[in-house]
Amino acid sequence: MPVKIFFCYAHEDEPLLNKLKSHLSPLQRQGLIDVWHDRDISASSEWEQEIKEQLNTAQIILLLISPDFMNSDYCYGTELKQAIDRHERKEARVIPIILRPVYWQGVLGKLQALPKDALPATDPDWHNLDRAFFDAVEGIRKVVEEINKRPSQKSSEKVKEPPSDSLVKQDGNDQADKSDLEAVKMQFHEAMVNVYHEN
Repeated sequence: MPVKIFFCYAHEDEPLLNKLKSHLSPLQRQGLIDVWHDRDISASSEWEQEIKEQLNTAQIILLLISPDFMNSDYCYGTELKQAIDRHERKEARVIPIILRPVYWQGVLGKLQALPKDALPATDPDWHNLDRAFFDAVEGIRKVVEEINKRPSQKSSEKVKEPPSDSLVKQDGNDQADKSDLEAVKMQFHEAMVNVYHEN
């Protein structure tokens, strides 16, 4: 089953979202992930309810952090709060992706941000967006692998079942049978000795 990824972003950052999606496409083609964002909402759907449902079922929530994200009442006040709540309940993994320089420290708690060292993807030190998003996708891939390992680890663990009552009772019966057999042997031995002496 592919890991479900939800994008939480400000619409001003849609070009950067699309660029990140293109970097994630190899993982999608391999069947490792399934991505969703609000542009996937069909015309007849109630957009707020659809977003809430997708956010509640995602295994990874990507927060695309920028000044516009922080300025958006919906992103900051609704989606971010819901994402953090799910992360704290260990229902989902929340990964901030720092797109553009903005003060985010103290807002996202102890969440580990990407790309490396939380350097914004648009920072000149990356030289280009491709380098920054390649680094971010590497971090996302590791989280996907961690999520996919969980079921297999559980299934591979050997569960030692305690002995059933019937087995315990059987062992007790075996002990009783052995002691009865020893008593019969002793009686038989004494009888044979008596017969020998009588003759």
